[in-house]
Amino acid sequence: MSEAIEARVAVLEQIALSTEQALKELRADIRQLGDRQDRYFQALLTRQDRQFLWLLSIMLGSWATLLGVMAHGFHWI
Repeated sequence: MSEAIEARVAVLEQIALSTEQALKELRADIRQLGDRQDRYFQALLTRQDRQFLWLLSIMLGSWATLLGVMAHGFHWI
């Protein structure tokens, strides 16, 4: 009976070792995923900043043009 218990304990120890290795791999994968996600969001924010500045410049240019046309139409300039 003692041999059966020792065999079961050996199997459980093997399962514990393989589980520990799997957890280490999962932690490494999660860290790598987090790093990739950080780079992706940083690139996305940079892109959004550029698009916002482009949109703002178009809007300001349009408003200035409209005001210029209105000023000319009302003979202010």
